[in-house]
Amino acid sequence: MTTHHESVPTRCPVAHEDAEAPAGPIPIHGEAFTADPHATYRRLRAQGPIVPVEISPGVYGLLAVTYRAALHLLRNTPVRFAKDPRHWEALRLGQVPADSPARSMMQPRDNALWKDGEEHARLRKAITHSLGRVDTHALTATVTRIADQLIDAFAAAGEADLVAQYTDPLPMLTVIDMFGCSQELGGRIVSAVTRLFDGAEAARANAELEAACLELAHLKRRRPGRDVTSHLIAAGLTDPELIQTILLVIGAAAPPTSNHIGNGLRRVLTDPSFAGSVHDGVRPVADALDEVLWDNPPVPNYSPLYALGPQSFEGVELPPGVPILVSFAAANGDPALAVATPGARAGNRGHLAFSAGAHACPAPDLARIIAETALERALDRLPGLGLAVPESALENRPGTFLAGLTALPVRFQPDNRLIQDRPASHR
Repeated sequence: MTTHHESVPTRCPVAHEDAEAPAGPIPIHGEAFTADPHATYRRLRAQGPIVPVEISPGVYGLLAVTYRAALHLLRNTPVRFAKDPRHWEALRLGQVPADSPARSMMQPRDNALWKDGEEHARLRKAITHSLGRVDTHALTATVTRIADQLIDAFAAAGEADLVAQYTDPLPMLTVIDMFGCSQELGGRIVSAVTRLFDGAEAARANAELEAACLELAHLKRRRPGRDVTSHLIAAGLTDPELIQTILLVIGAAAPPTSNHIGNGLRRVLTDPSFAGSVHDGVRPVADALDEVLWDNPPVPNYSPLYALGPQSFEGVELPPGVPILVSFAAANGDPALAVATPGARAGNRGHLAFSAGAHACPAPDLARIIAETALERALDRLPGLGLAVPESALENRPGTFLAGLTALPVRFQPDNRLIQDRPASHR
């Protein structure tokens, strides 16, 4: 099968004395990238503001790796750049493998993320209206309840994998509560979304995800309630639009928030500037989470765009038909934004973790409520919390579209009350 490699420039036309020109587009996938993505971002930035990359095996495009380039793309959508993947030439010509992780993450869908103009405005309004009806006080209470239930299950043991036992299930359970579906159905939806982000069996995960979202749509059309799914139905979305909108909102809310919480816990447990300070209230957990959004955003690379006609940015040609992804992680780490004082970015929300422009995250405050409440409950409920392994032993998930840990082994003081409540056979 041929690839779309030929239409993507293989080196930046701008000369850089300190840059060694790569032999071809640098991959933003695979073991080397996953182990140290920031090393790849530094190498890419040395080539220019927008550079050729291999998005997944055999799938090529461009990646914006500076803050200026990212804002240029995001703020000029849809005037100069389109979101509609039907502009993707390689996809149109059948050159993108059916089982490619990039295809499942970047193909056309009937939701606001992939639309431009009036269609985007209509679908986005349905999302913002539905999420705007979420009671934030009730949301905090829901997250607290779910966090306590998860912690109760392992608090007596004195050790846990906080990814598997806490950070992964908590946003999932919270979001499916918001959407008014059962844990079983919600679990299927979020599991499939996570596999899409990770690139695992992408085509199968996509099919399972769409089937589960359709099941939820039919359920709520029969029995509407005071939940986000019912609000989306009331906004007049068709079944195809509803399936893809549920997919979009849950996909944007659950797996990224899971990784944000996990990365926040890692920051608190390993960064000397936070040592003890969030426990005694000197620094709020929001500071740790803000710094994570700068340094290690949970969605590191996404938001594919397509030039509407031949364009250029700072000397780099941007040909039509070629996907241009935004690297939120690389843009946030742009040395042009470097600060002299450690921790100076706490409270600074100029990062691009929630994107920007017409397609920015419609409900960042809800994501913050979930992450902050989850982090606070873990620190409150698990005294003496610390890593059970050296930080160097922690491993990353495949990081093209989603950045997080595969596991976070910790130790803490066991909760003696829960030990006493456990049956003798489990002690």
